[in-house]
Amino acid sequence: MGERRIRSFEDLECWQAARELRQFVAQVILPTLPRDEKYRLGDQILRAARSGSANIAEGYGRFHFLDASKFLSNARGSVYEVQDHLITAHDEGMISEEILDDGKGKVLSAVRLINGYTRYLKRRAETS
Repeated sequence: MGERRIRSFEDLECWQAARELRQFVAQVILPTLPRDEKYRLGDQILRAARSGSANIAEGYGRFHFLDASKFLSNARGSVYEVQDHLITAHDEGMISEEILDDGKGKVLSAVRLINGYTRYLKRRAETS
C-alpha cells in the first residue's frame, strides 16, 4: 500500500481530527454552556479549537520542516488547551462525564495524528 496523496491540508488526517474536535466544541459544547459562560469559557474553548486546525493548515503551507513542526507544536498545544477547558466545564457542572470523555477521545485522536505527521515530516526532512 503506497502513501496517500496529499493535495491540501484538508487531506491531512491530523487536520481532519482537529476539525472534528472544533465541530464538537461548536455543536456539542457551546450549546450546553450557561448563558453567562458562552462569552467566557465558550469563547476560550472555541478559540483554542479553531487554533488547532488553523495551525495545522498554516504549518502545511510553510513547506519547510522546521516551520511546519513549530505550527504543529502550536496545534498540539491548542488541542490540549481544549481538553483543559473541557475538564473545567465538567468540574463546574456544565458538561456531563460522557461529553467530557467524548471530547477527551477526540483530543487524543488529534494529538496522536499530529505527532504522527510531525514524525513523518521529520523523516522526510532527514532524507532530503
